[in-house]
Amino acid sequence: MKKFIVLAALAALRAPAQPQPQLPARVGAGATALNDTSNLPQERIGRDDLIGISVYDSPELTRTVRVAADGAIRLPMLKQRIAAAGLYPADLENAIADALSKEQILVDPIVTVSVVEYRSRPISVVGAVKQPLTFQATGIVTLLDAISRAGGLSEDAGAEILVSRAQTMPDGRTTSLVQRIPVAKLIRDADPEFNIRLDGGEDIRVPEAGRIFVVGNVKKPGAYLIQDGAESSVLKALALSEGLEPYAGKIAYIYRREDGAGGRNEIPIELKKVMDRKAQDVPLVANDILYIPDNSGRRNTVSAMKMSLLIGTGLAGALIYTLVR
Repeated sequence: MKKFIVLAALAALRAPAQPQPQLPARVGAGATALNDTSNLPQERIGRDDLIGISVYDSPELTRTVRVAADGAIRLPMLKQRIAAAGLYPADLENAIADALSKEQILVDPIVTVSVVEYRSRPISVVGAVKQPLTFQATGIVTLLDAISRAGGLSEDAGAEILVSRAQTMPDGRTTSLVQRIPVAKLIRDADPEFNIRLDGGEDIRVPEAGRIFVVGNVKKPGAYLIQDGAESSVLKALALSEGLEPYAGKIAYIYRREDGAGGRNEIPIELKKVMDRKAQDVPLVANDILYIPDNSGRRNTVSAMKMSLLIGTGLAGALIYTLVR
């Protein structure tokens, strides 16, 4: 009998240990792992976010809750509302468990919180992009990510990207902080310093490039973009408009709106001297109008010469016709 007891004890020691059922463990504060329920990166919870709450063995407390405008949530049977905005899901798990314990609803509650939908972290991209949009910042989002989601920059995009963020002042007032990002540094040079991280709440605006307007005696009047912040000038504007017409005058005019002025200043340009390289080229700024007037005297002279030729040709033709007959 003793021998049988010893053998039974040895067999029990050799048998593999059966796995014990484990309860869900609480995750430490500030976790950034993926949420198994919603598959969204765990970020700080904000106002208007939709969160999923699961209480172990308490289906009456398991539900989805929208965070209110004041940043709090309310659960059934709890007298006090729970502040949720600004917390990570793991922090909110602890806050809900503590509230259930303090109000003696559950003895040792085990709570799991997941973010079902973010609405508190909007990023808007507008202006000179192919597909303006607003999306929620989840995980790591950079400025290039936001521009890519908007389909990239359009052809008339300017030289800078403006990123606006709300900033709270020491006195409690909220103001907007604007950061200017050079397009050439961000895209052409791929400088990581300018590919800033976006946390949500940013407004990204891509202004259109400046234009200069060329009118008058040129072959192709129109509005022309000033790309990549490049400087423009009278000669560049004439090149874009494919050159002067035969009756262009010697004097051109730049019409420029000055800051704070209601009208436009008229700036005369000695076009003939600029074209003959006897005077320096004149720079143009955005929204300048370059007007090339008509040389009426030259046009009248040429018209008179053409008329004389036509009359002379007609007389000569009549004389030849008479002689032939």
